[in-house]
Amino acid sequence: QVQLVESGGGLVQPGGSLTLSCAASGRTLNSYAMGWFRQAPGKEREFVAAISRSFGFTSYEVSVKGRFSIVRDNAKNTVLLRMSDLKPEDTAVYYCAAAETSSEAMVVIANQAYDNWGQGAQVTVSS
Repeated sequence: QVQLVESGGGLVQPGGSLTLSCAASGRTLNSYAMGWFRQAPGKEREFVAAISRSFGFTSYEVSVKGRFSIVRDNAKNTVLLRMSDLKPEDTAVYYCAAAETSSEAMVVIANQAYDNWGQGAQVTVSS
Protein backbone atom coordinates (compact mmCIF):
# COMPACT_ATOMS: atom_id res chain seq x y z
CA GLN A 1 0.00 0.00 0.00
CA VAL A 2 1.06 3.54 -0.69
CA GLN A 3 0.21 6.39 1.66
CA LEU A 4 -0.91 9.68 0.12
CA VAL A 5 -0.96 13.12 1.72
CA GLU A 6 -2.44 16.17 0.03
CA SER A 7 -1.36 19.75 0.76
CA GLY A 8 -1.77 23.21 -0.70
CA GLY A 9 -5.47 23.74 -0.19
CA GLY A 10 -6.95 26.98 1.05
CA LEU A 11 -9.14 29.98 0.33
CA VAL A 12 -8.77 31.75 -3.01
CA GLN A 13 -10.74 34.43 -4.80
CA PRO A 14 -12.59 33.70 -8.03
CA GLY A 15 -10.17 33.86 -10.94
CA GLY A 16 -7.26 32.94 -8.72
CA SER A 17 -4.85 30.02 -8.84
CA LEU A 18 -3.84 27.24 -6.48
CA THR A 19 -1.62 24.18 -6.70
CA LEU A 20 -2.39 21.01 -4.78
CA SER A 21 0.41 18.59 -4.03
CA CYS A 22 0.11 14.86 -3.33
CA ALA A 23 3.11 13.31 -1.61
CA ALA A 24 3.45 9.53 -1.56
CA SER A 25 5.27 7.31 0.90
CA GLY A 26 5.62 3.60 1.48
CA ARG A 27 6.03 2.74 -2.17
CA THR A 28 7.21 4.43 -5.32
CA LEU A 29 4.52 5.90 -7.55
CA ASN A 30 6.13 4.34 -10.63
CA SER A 31 3.63 1.47 -10.46
CA TYR A 32 0.53 3.64 -10.12
CA ALA A 33 -1.79 5.58 -12.34
CA MET A 34 -2.79 8.71 -10.44
CA GLY A 35 -5.93 10.76 -10.18
CA TRP A 36 -7.57 13.71 -8.47
CA PHE A 37 -11.19 13.69 -7.37
CA ARG A 38 -13.32 16.20 -5.48
CA GLN A 39 -16.41 16.18 -3.32
CA ALA A 40 -18.55 19.23 -2.69
CA PRO A 41 -20.98 19.41 0.24
CA GLY A 42 -24.07 17.32 -0.44
CA LYS A 43 -22.65 15.88 -3.65
CA GLU A 44 -20.98 12.65 -4.65
CA ARG A 45 -17.24 12.41 -5.20
CA GLU A 46 -16.43 13.22 -8.83
CA PHE A 47 -13.51 12.74 -11.16
CA VAL A 48 -11.32 15.79 -11.82
CA ALA A 49 -8.12 14.66 -13.57
CA ALA A 50 -5.93 11.61 -14.11
CA ILE A 51 -2.49 10.77 -15.47
CA SER A 52 -0.91 7.55 -16.66
CA ARG A 53 2.13 5.84 -15.09
CA SER A 54 4.36 6.94 -17.96
CA PHE A 55 4.19 8.99 -21.17
CA GLY A 56 2.17 11.77 -19.53
CA PHE A 57 -1.22 10.76 -20.89
CA THR A 58 -3.97 12.74 -19.14
CA SER A 59 -7.72 13.10 -18.91
CA TYR A 60 -9.84 15.89 -17.43
CA GLU A 61 -13.40 16.44 -16.38
CA VAL A 62 -15.02 18.75 -18.92
CA SER A 63 -15.56 21.71 -16.59
CA VAL A 64 -11.89 21.90 -15.59
CA LYS A 65 -10.30 21.25 -18.97
CA GLY A 66 -8.07 24.15 -19.93
CA ARG A 67 -7.99 25.45 -16.35
CA PHE A 68 -6.49 22.51 -14.42
CA SER A 69 -3.33 20.56 -15.12
CA ILE A 70 -2.17 17.29 -13.57
CA VAL A 71 1.54 16.55 -13.56
CA ARG A 72 3.66 13.91 -11.88
CA ASP A 73 7.27 13.72 -10.79
CA ASN A 74 8.10 10.07 -10.20
CA ALA A 75 11.58 10.96 -8.99
CA LYS A 76 10.05 13.06 -6.18
CA ASN A 77 7.13 10.66 -5.68
CA THR A 78 4.64 13.51 -6.03
CA VAL A 79 1.67 14.48 -8.16
CA LEU A 80 0.46 18.05 -8.59
CA LEU A 81 -2.88 19.53 -9.56
CA ARG A 82 -2.36 23.04 -10.88
CA MET A 83 -5.60 25.01 -10.85
CA SER A 84 -6.19 28.39 -12.47
CA ASP A 85 -9.18 30.64 -13.21
CA LEU A 86 -10.88 29.11 -10.20
CA LYS A 87 -14.65 29.42 -9.87
CA PRO A 88 -16.94 29.16 -6.81
CA GLU A 89 -18.23 25.84 -8.17
CA ASP A 90 -14.70 24.42 -7.80
CA THR A 91 -15.13 24.60 -4.02
CA ALA A 92 -14.74 21.08 -2.64
CA VAL A 93 -12.52 18.69 -0.76
CA TYR A 94 -9.93 17.44 -3.24
CA TYR A 95 -8.57 13.90 -2.98
CA CYS A 96 -5.47 12.35 -4.48
CA ALA A 97 -5.75 8.69 -5.48
CA ALA A 98 -3.46 5.93 -6.76
CA ALA A 99 -4.37 2.85 -8.80
CA GLU A 100 -1.75 0.13 -9.20
CA THR A 101 -1.62 -1.00 -12.81
CA SER A 102 0.69 -2.94 -15.10
CA SER A 103 -0.12 -0.56 -17.96
CA GLU A 104 2.20 2.38 -18.43
CA ALA A 105 -0.25 4.17 -20.71
CA MET A 106 -3.61 3.64 -19.01
CA VAL A 107 -5.46 6.67 -17.65
CA VAL A 108 -7.82 5.62 -14.87
CA ILE A 109 -11.03 7.63 -14.52
CA ALA A 110 -13.38 5.46 -12.46
CA ASN A 111 -13.08 6.08 -8.72
CA GLN A 112 -13.85 2.41 -8.07
CA ALA A 113 -10.55 1.52 -9.72
CA TYR A 114 -8.55 3.43 -7.13
CA ASP A 115 -7.64 1.65 -3.92
CA ASN A 116 -5.34 4.21 -2.31
CA TRP A 117 -6.68 7.60 -1.21
CA GLY A 118 -5.39 10.62 0.62
CA GLN A 119 -7.23 12.36 3.43
CA GLY A 120 -8.30 15.30 1.28
CA ALA A 121 -7.54 19.01 1.04
CA GLN A 122 -10.17 21.75 1.26
CA VAL A 123 -10.32 24.26 -1.59
CA THR A 124 -12.67 27.20 -1.14
CA VAL A 125 -13.23 29.70 -3.92
CA SER A 126 -14.97 32.79 -2.61
CA SER A 127 -14.74 36.55 -2.63
